[in-house]
Amino acid sequence: MKTIKYISTRVLAVIALALVFALPAKAQLSDNGYASVDWKFNAPLGSDFANKASGWGMNFEGGYFLSDNIGLGLFLNYSSNHKYVGQQLLAVNNGVLYTDQQHTTFQLPFGAAIRYQFNRGGVWQPYFAGKLGAEYAKYTSFYNVFESYQKTWGFYVSPEIGINVFPWAYGPGLHLAIYYSYGSNKVNKVFNYNDKGLSNFGFTLGVAF
Repeated sequence: MKTIKYISTRVLAVIALALVFALPAKAQLSDNGYASVDWKFNAPLGSDFANKASGWGMNFEGGYFLSDNIGLGLFLNYSSNHKYVGQQLLAVNNGVLYTDQQHTTFQLPFGAAIRYQFNRGGVWQPYFAGKLGAEYAKYTSFYNVFESYQKTWGFYVSPEIGINVFPWAYGPGLHLAIYYSYGSNKVNKVFNYNDKGLSNFGFTLGVAF
């Protein structure tokens, strides 16, 4: 978790520097290109393993407009959610252990994205999008000085509604989006916990180019 916090802090610093030093650049990468770098807030839905909403996440996306409104691109993002479990008896190997736990679910989806964007070239540019790809997830239970975990892969899909705002003729803009996501990942080997699918709701906030 410390590694996730370190990466998030460094990336947020990069976003701040981009706002300062990219002012002479065009508002968008090219006449047809687009990109965004965002902080991500993620809230699990219906998870029994790690159900606390968390702001430890980032989102990266870039693409190209094939027409006035339709763009295709690639995305990669990550998030980390947690849950504290009080002391209880756990079956470990051939014995039992009485301890509390810290659950963590780390999600890393990536793949292709398609968007329909309105008012391209304007100050306010709303859009709706869909993302489709694969998701790597790691479920981890930390207890005492030990940990148990399971790594899984699944199918990922995410509808999204967002807006880019370019307040200056030159320079980067602001990006805001809300999303729902579903990953088909499952956990069934971390003690007696079972989760069938990863559903999430959240938002992203960052810099648009």
